[in-house]
Amino acid sequence: MNQLRHIAHFDLDSFFVSVERLKNDALRGKPVIVGGNGERAVVAACSYETRKFGVHSAMPVKQAIRLCPDALIVNGSIADYSKYSRLVEDIINQKMPLVEKASIDEFYIDLTGMDKLYGCYQLSKQLKAEISSELGLPVSFALASNKLISKIATNEAKPDGNIQIFQGTEKQFIAPLIIEKMPMVGKSTTDILHSKGIYSIGQLAEFPLTQLRNELGKNGDSLWAKANGIDHTPVLPFHLQKSFSKENTFETDTIDTIFLHQELVGMVEKLCYELRLEGKLTGCIAIKIRYDNFENFTKQATIEYSASDHLIKPIVKTLFTQLYSPNRPVRLLGVRFSSVILDNGQLNLFQNESQMPGLYQAIDQVKKKYGVSSLQSAISMQSNNHHYNGNIDFGEESK
Repeated sequence: MNQLRHIAHFDLDSFFVSVERLKNDALRGKPVIVGGNGERAVVAACSYETRKFGVHSAMPVKQAIRLCPDALIVNGSIADYSKYSRLVEDIINQKMPLVEKASIDEFYIDLTGMDKLYGCYQLSKQLKAEISSELGLPVSFALASNKLISKIATNEAKPDGNIQIFQGTEKQFIAPLIIEKMPMVGKSTTDILHSKGIYSIGQLAEFPLTQLRNELGKNGDSLWAKANGIDHTPVLPFHLQKSFSKENTFETDTIDTIFLHQELVGMVEKLCYELRLEGKLTGCIAIKIRYDNFENFTKQATIEYSASDHLIKPIVKTLFTQLYSPNRPVRLLGVRFSSVILDNGQLNLFQNESQMPGLYQAIDQVKKKYGVSSLQSAISMQSNNHHYNGNIDFGEESK
């Protein structure tokens, strides 16, 4: 008999706005928009005071101001959001046995087995209170039998709320909700379902599975299972999650630091592309050097969450400079991205380099069509003149 799971989903309410209010108490209770500068600036996050006027994330700031003229515009800080995200992570990890950081402001906690000792809902309430007390950040949570239901329920509990969905009531709880509240249901899928007269999750659950397969292919099975409250996805801590890495073993050992820098740039570009392709961000960068005598050395750095080449390249170069012993022949060079989280899209919305997300989107479209090596920076292309055995690893972190 399978053990009943107890999965909590914690979501920091209006996280970017909450952090800005910690930095500036005058923003409390006021309509706040976190966004970029310039004519094409968009809303990265907004307070609940602005949402009642119809303001939402990804909306042009100009439009948001027309809807809510009294809104205060604040420039975002990736560094501050990364910092507070990690502070919350530290508190949760100290108190809970199994934690998955899903995004910069979302966490799943597996409390299975703790119900007999402490009471999972009470433990979750205590954790919520501790985060609010220690950091001053409002947080909502839901406790359910799986990740899907807990996430959906958390959105219903917001702001600054909590709820428990008991086993056997999952389908009943989500049935009245509109299908747009189902995670990973985008506009195109919504349009297809609407064309079939499906507007609620309950209607989707009762729709014939064979017809759903005909309309949506293999995604039909997944959607039908979700609509029926079924989700067996495990909670995965960082050390069990996928990391992204590349290692190049050279045919000839080298002390050519220019070439080694070119290799690093090329690896970063490919790894960042892979991150963006999967909609993820990295929070930890490591490099590896193997010398001609087969000695291995590694060095890593915690970074602001990112998948942007131009932000990660300087960090990797600095790590290499700190790690490399001059004039020692290098046999292998590697780069690894870990502490990977889901990119919820917000971090890109207020970058000062407002053209960069669009540029990466264009670059990635070319790479998807013509291959990952079809578009490279000039410096990484120069390293192709050297010969090496390319050992490429997109493996699972096991340490």
